[in-house]
Amino acid sequence: MSQSESEPARRSKAFEDQVLEHVDVLYAVALRLTRNAADAEDLTQNTLVKALRFHDKYKEGTYIKAWLLTILRNTFINEYRRKTRRPMTVELTGAEAAQSDSPDPEVTLQLDRNRREHLFELLDDEVRAALDAIPEDFREAVIMADLEDRSYKEIAEHMGCPLGTVMSRLYRGRKLLREQLDNYARRQRLITT
Repeated sequence: MSQSESEPARRSKAFEDQVLEHVDVLYAVALRLTRNAADAEDLTQNTLVKALRFHDKYKEGTYIKAWLLTILRNTFINEYRRKTRRPMTVELTGAEAAQSDSPDPEVTLQLDRNRREHLFELLDDEVRAALDAIPEDFREAVIMADLEDRSYKEIAEHMGCPLGTVMSRLYRGRKLLREQLDNYARRQRLITT
């Protein structure tokens, strides 16, 4: 590897490390804005993806925490505006789904992370088929994050790629799954619009 090739890689890694120092602050602010843990996680992830994707826009010497919080705030505002332009309507017909018969949310499921077959047994055939249909890199990231509950750092180490790549693969993989499972979610009454 030549000197010119290694220098950008070192700068990119150093920038990524700087960004990751502020994940907890970003999540705390996102949680305050969204008032929902899942939405706060999504907002934090989207912020990190944008920061890493556009790291060339970051000017050396700028207070990185303020830069990241600006990205987070703008992402939140844009998402809020998008949602308000598309109001959600709910029509009650008397045929609403009965109370969920899912397992007790107070009881946690403890599975060996390295035993994927146990995790796959919990999925419906249609969900497994949708998961199998997405490209392997996206599928692997989604499985490790959403089924095995691994951290971004663990996934990056396992896949041998930068953290930003993991976040991008997760975002794209989840998006592909949502598209493929739209009808399934409607049939299961997980979404109604």
